[in-house]
Amino acid sequence: MKLVLRSISSLYHLTSNNYMQTIKRNHQNMNKKVRTIRKDNLVANVYENVREAGSSAAQFVAEELNQAIRKRGKANLILATGASQFLFLEALQRQSISWDKITVFHLDEYKGMPETHPASFRKYLKERILAIVKPFKVYYLEGDAKDIDAEMARYERLLKENPVDVACVGIGENGHIAFNDPPVADFNDPRWVKVVQLDEACRTQQLGEGWFANLDEVPREALSLTIPAIMASAVISCAVPDLRKAQAVYDTMNAEISTDFPSTILRQHPRTRLFLDNQSASKII
Repeated sequence: MKLVLRSISSLYHLTSNNYMQTIKRNHQNMNKKVRTIRKDNLVANVYENVREAGSSAAQFVAEELNQAIRKRGKANLILATGASQFLFLEALQRQSISWDKITVFHLDEYKGMPETHPASFRKYLKERILAIVKPFKVYYLEGDAKDIDAEMARYERLLKENPVDVACVGIGENGHIAFNDPPVADFNDPRWVKVVQLDEACRTQQLGEGWFANLDEVPREALSLTIPAIMASAVISCAVPDLRKAQAVYDTMNAEISTDFPSTILRQHPRTRLFLDNQSASKII
């Protein structure tokens, strides 16, 4: 399936394969430049290009996972999906990680969507990393389970039984983390997994990234980890490339901490790192 991406400069309308090839060609010889910006507890590292940002995020995650393995003999990981995670996941595969000691979760899945659908996050993760690195265990969030309440209870129980060492997340154009859009985000949610209504900005982003042919095809509901579930992770790594995320990055760093901008809650987590390229960071540098 060809994915139409928005902008990394003028790259938005390239297919995903051309996107990856162009990034490699344009940036393979560029030197890494890092600028660090801090706001409250949040540390943002800014890199010269998207490939350096993705590679540095992968190195950071690998170090944290390996440290957990050295301490406990195992590690638990949450992975994100979407176009913004392509380069990060590609780089993560190249890291020296004992995948046979790692249990993997993921952030969300569309309600009622089968794994065979091109937009399924289970399909995405299997094809882009999990079938390649072969972790010890993967717990998939079954958005098409016959009993959704039982499925959410199962996933919440598994998350609490396997405290997460590293959560890899992104930030949506509307400031969401996972599918916690502003209308449904709850910093004190008693649940760890819930059914959410996707707002129009979120659904438009999914369309713009090329996962669906038109807006009517984009699901209106999804199963999502809640904000307390994500914040319970020991470390959060947040890869946010692309000019289209610049306003969301600015709001994350500067807006009042509130559910109007759900990603602002990351400033209260003790160990969250943002990995930005010079375009996604363009409004804060």
